[in-house]
Amino acid sequence: MRLTTRGRYAVTALLDLALQTSQQDSAVSLSDIAKRQSISISYLEQLFSKLRKRGLVTSIRGAAGGYHLAKPLHEIDVMSIISAVDESVNAMQCEGRGDCQGGTMCLTHDLWCALSNHIEQYLKNITLAQLLDMENVQSVSERQHISAKDISLKDINTITLSNSEANPA
Repeated sequence: MRLTTRGRYAVTALLDLALQTSQQDSAVSLSDIAKRQSISISYLEQLFSKLRKRGLVTSIRGAAGGYHLAKPLHEIDVMSIISAVDESVNAMQCEGRGDCQGGTMCLTHDLWCALSNHIEQYLKNITLAQLLDMENVQSVSERQHISAKDISLKDINTITLSNSEANPA
């Protein structure tokens, strides 16, 4: 079983969105999420398009635009997020078809099938609300806010330096 970056990033981005939504009323921009989570904006756009189609987020256009969660935190489970971006947690090499060994079922098919079901049930039973309550989530979020502000200040300083070099007095 392999959960790709698509599923991981989708969960991370929605948890970030949940954290920001709990701290502010305005929509959260993808560029802010991208800075805090070190995910490219274009990749987030692809993910959020799928999340919006599945009814997990809503979008607002314009200068104050961005995203909001479409449901309460306790109604969004991790498995729904992973499924929304076309990911699975299937540990079976045959993806459940039973043709894992030369077209027939292998000895360990039932083991990997049971593991896949167990992982899926586990992720269905964890919501964004529960993730927010996990021990390290708040402290990591605070650190990421500080890092994102440092990046913004560096960008502003670079722009200011570039402008003063371009127009020497």
